[in-house]
Amino acid sequence: MLYTIGIEDMFSPYTSITIEEAVKYCESVDVLGVDTETTGLDFLSDDIIMFQIGDEHNQYIVDSRVHSIIEFKGVLEDRSKIKILQNFKFDDKFLREEGMNIENVWDTMVVEQVLTNGNNLRYGLLQLMEIYYPEDALKMDKSTRLQFTTIGSKPYTSKQIYYGGDDIKFLPGIMKKQKESLTIHNLNAVAILENNAVIAFSEIEYNGIGFDPVPWLKLAEASKVEAGKMSLELDDMVIGDEDLKDFVLDQVQGDLFMPVSEIRKVDIKWSSPTQVLKVFKRYGLDVEGVGSTDLYKFSRDRLVSNYLGYKKKMKLANSYGVDFLNLVRSDGRVHTNFKQILNTGRVASSKPNMQQIPASNSYRNCFVSGYKDWVYVSSDYSSQELAVIAFGSQDPVWLKALEEKKDLHSVCANLVYGPIWVNAAEDDCLFFRDDGDGGHIQQKCECKAHKKLRTGVKSINFGLAYGMSEFKLSDTLQISTEEAGALIKTYFSSFPKIKKFLDSLGAFGIQKGYILTYAPYRRIRWFPKWKRGMTFKVRGEIERASKNTPIQGESALIKFRELTGRLRVERHLC
Repeated sequence: MLYTIGIEDMFSPYTSITIEEAVKYCESVDVLGVDTETTGLDFLSDDIIMFQIGDEHNQYIVDSRVHSIIEFKGVLEDRSKIKILQNFKFDDKFLREEGMNIENVWDTMVVEQVLTNGNNLRYGLLQLMEIYYPEDALKMDKSTRLQFTTIGSKPYTSKQIYYGGDDIKFLPGIMKKQKESLTIHNLNAVAILENNAVIAFSEIEYNGIGFDPVPWLKLAEASKVEAGKMSLELDDMVIGDEDLKDFVLDQVQGDLFMPVSEIRKVDIKWSSPTQVLKVFKRYGLDVEGVGSTDLYKFSRDRLVSNYLGYKKKMKLANSYGVDFLNLVRSDGRVHTNFKQILNTGRVASSKPNMQQIPASNSYRNCFVSGYKDWVYVSSDYSSQELAVIAFGSQDPVWLKALEEKKDLHSVCANLVYGPIWVNAAEDDCLFFRDDGDGGHIQQKCECKAHKKLRTGVKSINFGLAYGMSEFKLSDTLQISTEEAGALIKTYFSSFPKIKKFLDSLGAFGIQKGYILTYAPYRRIRWFPKWKRGMTFKVRGEIERASKNTPIQGESALIKFRELTGRLRVERHLC
């Protein structure tokens, strides 16, 4: 039954009750659907205009323009009750502005992503209704939602009230059907973890992070100046190359106030990929684009190297310059948005992408707590993915190196290269320094030859988590494909358990059409292209993803578990 609160209309077809009566009913049930309608999408500047709560039997529509919804705080924060929301983070941030933190959440959108591993891009309520309640979905008109942004102080229409009720009425049923699917695929544990994690991600998005634009803009200006110098160096290279003479102007035009040094003689706009591609083709490079991946194999060439350096500086000047300030919100803080479930099990960040902020501390130090006596702390796991590989393969060398806190890359290089590694040691090499117990401390050293050998093995170690082929290793190390293949072969002969482990993952994915992370969560990744008689290319893609997903996915699950646990502790302390 549909009930309204704060809607005074004697001719209304709905039953009007008090907010106390609605709260009393909500306190008596264990599962509640929750939703809000807002005046816009920004929780900092927009408001909740309608609040809906209830179950499949009774739905309560509150006109939040005339009634405070704080009366529902106890219900929303009661951990004994499940609160079901579609796209929890959106509603949660608005409700936090009202002073309420929802506990014990079931996000139907996130759970559907767990079931499909993020392969289905349509996760709106209407799409879930089409899956679980197809007949009722035909009657649902989601365009009604847009009417709330312009309603102002006008009374709700019957269509809007029924719309609000439908947004929560079907949520308990969707949850029940999702639970059945989770049980079939043994995904209950990972769904619980994701529902806990969505609370943490929402809180991070809501709180945001402080930002200091002054040093940020100084960095952008410095990058712009450096990019300008690099563009002039590129001009000089073009002028000095006979094959590129067609790009050099016969006549140049300036003005009386322009220094002679600033008059360009080259007809190339280095910021234009189309123009630069013509230059490189005339230069003799067989490339289809001018991205980093297109030019990587030619990066030793001076013209290519300088162009890649120019692009990097221009990106720092533009993407991480004045344009970035457009993403700072009205409270002076950066509020990123997390996409919680990628098919690898990891997380993506957007508006802005905080996972691609330049690694230099000069950039990262521009992000501050923004609160007096608070500090911003950055931390990460050490060799997390390598530890996951060691656990999965049970390779004794890897396990011992990690347990004894030795430098794994150097330990591996020692085994792969043997006498070459031993003979390359310089005086007082830290790797071969006596550990006082008849062995060596085996730490990263500064030996020039060791650094090069270690880099090659390190590329393989980390490449294992991404299904690296000899072609990719060849590009990474700037060596021939044959040399890369031989290095990988030598590597796996030194670590047969790792090869067996990775091969078994690849074979499982090709045979089953999906791959799993470790117990107890066992997140599943489906391969939509999988079928009997699939092409060699698809087979290769699935094999690489099958090797990659358990490593990356398990690493993400470990971080999720810590994130949700830490959030719980912090709330308890507060």
